[in-house]
Formats: sequence, structure tokens, C-alpha cells
Amino acid sequence: QVQLVESGGGLVQAGGSLRLSCAASGRTFSNYFMGWYRQAPGKERELVARITNGGSTVYADSVKGRFTISRDNSKNTVSLQMNSLKPEDTAVYYCNRLPPWGTWGQGTQVTVSS
Repeated sequence: QVQLVESGGGLVQAGGSLRLSCAASGRTFSNYFMGWYRQAPGKERELVARITNGGSTVYADSVKGRFTISRDNSKNTVSLQMNSLKPEDTAVYYCNRLPPWGTWGQGTQVTVSS
């Protein structure tokens, strides 16, 4: 059974930065493409960044140039550095595999004030 634990969210002013972390257990982490997803109130969950097991990255247009995803396979962790945050980045952020496992973590809330 995979377990995903996200952390690092908080309240930040527009233009600020946050670094999110995700710890995964219960699977051979290095085998999988991993991603950060987010869900804003009243909206569907969306994929914002992904990283292959080799370290190649792809970003949603809405975060390109501002967010950076990285991973440490030795520690089973994946991170998301978020810079130049905007109010529209406000959401609960989750990490998961691509495609997602059936289990999700609790997520971490990011709130960006204008």
C-alpha cells in the first residue's frame, strides 16, 4: 500500500515562494514518473508538473518558468519549488504517480494573498 505525505504549504503574499515536499513509501519510488497536482475550490484536480524517473520535467503552461519539480530517488521524495506565486495558485497540492495510484495523500494547502 503506497503512502504519500505532502508538506510545506502555507499562506504567502503574491510574488512570494514556497517549497513543497512529498515523501512516498510502499513502492519502489524510482520506477515511476511522479507529478504534483493541485485542486482549487470548485475545480477539478489538475497536473501542474511532472518528472520522469530519469529527471526530465514537463510543466503546465500556467506554472512554466515559476515552478520547478525535482526528485531524490535515494530518499523517495519529490519536491516542488514555487516562485512568483499568484493568487490563482491557491489550491491544495498533492503528489502522486503518473498515472495516479488510487491512494492520495492529505495534500498541503497553499494560499496566496493578493
